[in-house]
Parts: sequence; C-alpha cells; structure tokens
Amino acid sequence: MSETTLKAPGKTGGPDANRWKALAFIALAQLMVVLDATIVNIAMPSAQQDLGISDGNRQWIVTAYALAFGGLLLFGGRIADLWGRKRAFVVGLGGFAAASALGGAAANEAMMFGARALQGAFGALLAPAALSLLAVMFTDAKERAKAFGIYGAIAGGGGAVGLILGGFLTEYLDWRWTFFVNIPFAIIAAAGAYFVIREPEGGRNRSALDIPGVVLSTLGLVSLVYGFTRAESEGWSDSVTIGMFVASAVLLAAFVIVESKVKAPLLPLRVITERNRGGIYLSLGLAIISMFGLFLFLTYYLQIVKGYTPVKTGFAFLPMIAGMITGSTQIGTRLMTRVAPRLLMGPGFLVAALGMLLLTQLEIDSSYAAVLMPAMLLLGLGMGTAFMPAMSLATYGIEPRDAGVASAMVNTSQQVGGAIGTALLNTIAASATTSYIKDHVAGATSKPQQQLVQLEGMVHGYTSAIWFAVGILVAAAAIALTLVNAGKPDMGAVAGSGAGDAEDAAVPVMVH
Repeated sequence: MSETTLKAPGKTGGPDANRWKALAFIALAQLMVVLDATIVNIAMPSAQQDLGISDGNRQWIVTAYALAFGGLLLFGGRIADLWGRKRAFVVGLGGFAAASALGGAAANEAMMFGARALQGAFGALLAPAALSLLAVMFTDAKERAKAFGIYGAIAGGGGAVGLILGGFLTEYLDWRWTFFVNIPFAIIAAAGAYFVIREPEGGRNRSALDIPGVVLSTLGLVSLVYGFTRAESEGWSDSVTIGMFVASAVLLAAFVIVESKVKAPLLPLRVITERNRGGIYLSLGLAIISMFGLFLFLTYYLQIVKGYTPVKTGFAFLPMIAGMITGSTQIGTRLMTRVAPRLLMGPGFLVAALGMLLLTQLEIDSSYAAVLMPAMLLLGLGMGTAFMPAMSLATYGIEPRDAGVASAMVNTSQQVGGAIGTALLNTIAASATTSYIKDHVAGATSKPQQQLVQLEGMVHGYTSAIWFAVGILVAAAAIALTLVNAGKPDMGAVAGSGAGDAEDAAVPVMVH
C-alpha cells in the first residue's frame, strides 16, 4: 500500500489526533446496529398484537430487515469506497434514525415492514463504512489491536445487551421505544463523526459503478437469505424454498462470472481469493451460524421452560457479554501483536465449542449457576478471543480502494451465517422435538404429564441442535487453523509511516 493512502491528512503525516474520539462514535454506531438485531425480537409479541399482524406475517419484522441488510451490504461497501467512508457513515446514520422513527410510529403492518427494510438498507451503508474508517484511521499495530478489541467486544456482546435493553423497554415503557431508542444514538454518532472524523486522502475508488454486479449480488443474496428464512417456517421441501436456493445459486454464479470480466467489479475477486481473507469470511460465517441458533434456543429455554421474564432473560446473558469483552479487549488485544492470528482464532473457536458442549447437557431442571453460566462464559471468552483478530485481519493487505467492499464481505458472511443458523438449527430442533413428543406422549395420561413431555421435547430439540452447533464451531476452528497463515503483525513498521510498500504489506491493515 502506498504511504499516502494511509496517512492522516494532517501536515505532519502522523496519526490522526482525533482517532480515539472517532472510535467512540464509530463504536456507538456499531452498538446501535448490533442492538437492533436482538432488541426487536423481545418487542415482537407486543408489536404483533398492537398492529394486528398475523402469525404468518410476523416473521417479516425480522425478515424485511435481514433481506435488505444482507442483500445490499456489498453495494453499501462499494458506495462507501466511492463517496468516501465518512459521508457514507453520516448518511447511513441519518437514514437509520429516520427509519427507526418510522418504525416507532408504525400504525399498521405495512409501515412496520417498510421501516424495517429501510433500517436494513441504511444499515448496509453504515456497517461497512464504520469498519473501513477504523482500518484507515488506526495504522499502528498496537493501537489497531486496542481499537479492534473494543469494536470486536461491541460487535459480539451488543446482541446480548439488546436482549436486556429490549426487555426493559418492552416491560416498563412500550415496544415502540425499541425503535425510538435508536434516534439519540444515531444523532450523537452522526454529529460526532461529522466534526471529529478526518478521512485519509487518496483511498477512494472512483471507478464507474458495476450495475450488473449490484443487481446480481443483491438478488442472489436476497434469494439466499429468504430461502433459509422460508425454510424455517415452511420446511426444506417447500417448492418456493427450493426455488429460492436454485435462483440464488444461479444468480451468484452469474455474479462471479460478471466480476471476473468487467473492468471495475463491485467485488474484485482478489478480495475473496486471498487465503487469509477467504479463511476468515468462511470461519466467521460458520461461527455466527452456531451463535445465532444459540441466542434463539436460550431465549426460549429461559422464558418458556424456566419461566424467566424478558428482563431476567436479558440479564441471564450477562456472563456471555462479560466473556466477550474479556476475550476481545484483554486476551485478543494483548496477544494479537505477539502471536499469529490463527493461534487466537482456532483455540478461541474451540473454547466456544467447549461452552456449547456443556449446553448439550441441558435438562428441564438444569441449574443456571452450574450449567448455563459457565457455558455462556466459555462461549463469550472463546468468541471474543477469536472475533478480535478475525475482524482486524479481514482486510489483510487490502488496497484502500477495496476497503469498503472487504468490510462489507465480513458483514455479509455474518448476516448470511445468521440467517442460515436460525433456519438450520431451528429446523433440527423442531424435528427432534416432534419425534420425541411422538415417542413419549402415549405414556402421559394426565394433563401435567403431557405438559412435562412437551417441555422435555423442547429441551431435547434444543440439545440435538446444539450438538450440530458444536460440530460447526469445531469446523470453524479447523478452517481458521489451516487457511489463515498470516504471521503476527510487524511491530517495527507502521503502515503509512514511510517504511515502504514491502513493510506495509507485512502489517495487516484492517477494515470492515
């Protein structure tokens, strides 16, 4: 990378004096986007009742957001590279706030679904811009490790914080506040970014927009995410589900062919064919599959089997948040400059798999302190330790003009992983529950016995799916250990310090 692209725009050519203030506003925006993924889940039953949304349509509260966000991420990353990341970040925040206001004021289901789709679209602009800003502002290896440690902790733990906040807002105020709460977050982050962030010069990609690539990637990703979402509600043999998967395969294959031919591709294939980035996108996507399924199962287990309130359920996830923060900011940050990233990612995913393995022992009367708390702590520690180097390495050796798109690919792997995880693990759990109840219900003669069999069936379904999640995490660890071969960051050279291209290449420049 040339030194001019990574220098701060100040006269001295040193690092941007406001970079830590900028991190606070970027982290706030990231927290808002991550919170939104889970905060709305808690509010869904109340919103559904108020707006008269049918059981068949309620999934669109989540699906509309997931489709827009997952489908438009690559486009959003390319727009950030074209417009400049600061402008894309501020516009994304403004749009997200406006969409949240619309969702909070929704008078019917059409308004609600429209607001969620708009939130997803502006989130797809905001998320890649946030990560790529971090990458180009923090060029010193030690500082970068700290910045990405904080960012990784928020990206990992924010979802669980959303469960707590969503529980409080829904229980003590009104479900509409799960939308309105985004507005102050967005205004503060946008104002701070506008006045504090100074983007380094020379990192834009001003090539003409690849319209065929935009259309094919958006339709391909939307088909894929919708296929998995529909599989969850309608089953894997449903004709529309199968049609969506076939359409997705055709569209994404066409996208790859187009990208290999056009002069200025939306996703330059060099971004994903480099083995470190490819390994990270794949292992991160697999880890998210297991994580998203777990959030779903534990929320249902705690509320339905254990009878926890929404607020108590949110607080029950605190050990996972504590583990995430510790793994990301303490273990990951301290070791990232000393050991190769795969030696943090591989063991991190394995520690998370160990936590998941504990949860396969779940029963109706399992103790929170003996089973759930240590399992969640291990999960958080492992994921936090693995996410931190993964996020920072995701744009290893990337050219600044590709920073937004490389960042978008990380978000895309997470978003698609989330959709797959929710559908796949939920389907496994549901079929295991059904077969368990079928085998045991004959022996239950009284109403209490039948209710007990129902609960036992649910828990059996969760543990069956969690076994799959353990296997998926072990696979993520194996991919990280075999594909990711980057060495530890070179502490001697700081990217953009004038050390030259050869040394710049040795420093993983991170962008999401």
